[in-house]
Amino acid sequence: MLRQLPKVTDPNLLLRLDTAEDAAVYRLSADLALVQSVDFFPPMVDDPFDFGAVACANAVSDIYAKGARPLIALNIVCFPSNLPLEVLVEILKGGMAKAAEAGFAIVGGHTIEDKEPKYGLAVTGVVAPGKQVANYTALPGDDLILTKPLGIGIITTAIKGGLAEERTVARAVAVMATLNRAASEVMVREGVSACTDVTGFGLLGHLREMAEGSGVGARVFLSRVPVLKEAWEFARMGLVPGGTCRNLSSLEGVVAWDGSIPDEAKSVLADAQTSGGLLMAVPRGKSQRLLAALHAAGVADAAIIGEVLAGAEVRIQVAP
Repeated sequence: MLRQLPKVTDPNLLLRLDTAEDAAVYRLSADLALVQSVDFFPPMVDDPFDFGAVACANAVSDIYAKGARPLIALNIVCFPSNLPLEVLVEILKGGMAKAAEAGFAIVGGHTIEDKEPKYGLAVTGVVAPGKQVANYTALPGDDLILTKPLGIGIITTAIKGGLAEERTVARAVAVMATLNRAASEVMVREGVSACTDVTGFGLLGHLREMAEGSGVGARVFLSRVPVLKEAWEFARMGLVPGGTCRNLSSLEGVVAWDGSIPDEAKSVLADAQTSGGLLMAVPRGKSQRLLAALHAAGVADAAIIGEVLAGAEVRIQVAP
């Protein structure tokens, strides 16, 4: 679909538009560039305040993935007329609370009537030109670091089905509502080759974008990947969202699975995430230092999950 649209060739656009980048980066001057992104979706949890907070953390994640600092945002709201307005107030309060935690202001927005509630934000940030982090600059020999556990899509499917315990819901909400701010700040300070955030296309889908854009291959070690433990049980039960199934189908011919990888693990690695972590390609000589800095900054689940390989016909290998 996107190939049918006219190409944008403005020389002030500082990131390539053909690599599924997380955000647009536009140079205003020699020392200032705008970073913009937008995201919104229907509720994945029942509590409206939590939904607002998660949606805000998710929307600003693209700004953090580029190593930028968010400044302002605009709300995007779809809301049905048959729901109490108090529900919308709580959603907006959740978004504003998370924006305040992140240090940016929500300064307006737009609302339309719709059959299903949806909420998100268009976020604007800033970065120094040349300091932005791209998703297509990974290098052979880099280590791959993931900063949040997987399994959110599977768990939220269980939540919708009424099968998740309260502590599981609380853990999932805490992960989704956690800002990628600290991880981004460490990334900028220590330096990385490339970065993207893990959202709707799952870990392997976003790694595929990074690999193809960079002209490299990758290997992921299943045993090293952080996963919410409850996701394993739900995946074995078949509680896998449609988006995750589509992700798996799209990876056919792209991923080489070790024969010991079970079906539930394939679902977890392709699981569609909401407000997932950052996926960084880091020069091997600094990856342990960067990982230690992430842990010191409170990014407790961060882990080295794999490595970047020289380009190969099969882009991604999954090992035990």
